[in-house]
Amino acid sequence: MWAWPGLLLALGLLHGGGAESEGGGPRCQTPPTWKIGEVEPMKEAMGKVTVVALFQATLTLNTYPLLRMVSLRQKLENQGLRNIEYMVINHQGAQAQRLHPLLAEKLTANVTLYKQPEDQPDVWQILKGEKDDFFIYDRCGRLTQHITLPYSIIGQGHVEKAIRDTYCTRICGDCTYEILVFNYTLIHYPFCPNSESIASKRLVKK
Repeated sequence: MWAWPGLLLALGLLHGGGAESEGGGPRCQTPPTWKIGEVEPMKEAMGKVTVVALFQATLTLNTYPLLRMVSLRQKLENQGLRNIEYMVINHQGAQAQRLHPLLAEKLTANVTLYKQPEDQPDVWQILKGEKDDFFIYDRCGRLTQHITLPYSIIGQGHVEKAIRDTYCTRICGDCTYEILVFNYTLIHYPFCPNSESIASKRLVKK
């Protein structure tokens, strides 16, 4: 009887961030192109693990997710997970745009906040995302995880694990940026699981 909640949790995780994430394109593929003005944030983030969060500014804004995201970024950086791009995209609705400064007040300069122009396609719709979703991309811009509520609540650990896994393992296989960065990451950052053994094997192959 008590096995059912665990089974449902596992199924929910697969739906939100499993082998075929429904938002932002299939897992291990690049997302559809989206812009903020003339800027293409995903193109500029190439070479970095990228974390994209969909938050919405409201009159009753819950600042907890914002603060936890800032804290998580700092925690991971202190542990050596650097050169990660963190982005927040506000909702395109009129109220969210008016209240955009509320989001800006809670985020640090290390987390880039984007305000969507009204005359451009809605990024949330392009990514097929919802409020409080997280998208994790590898260094080549390929989607590794799309995490939805309730699993996107940072305190549960799913977002942190997705970032660590994307940073430390080649989830989607080889590509130019992964090859250039991956061996260096394994050698210099012992927080990556099995870093020494994996790095030594790759160095021998060279």
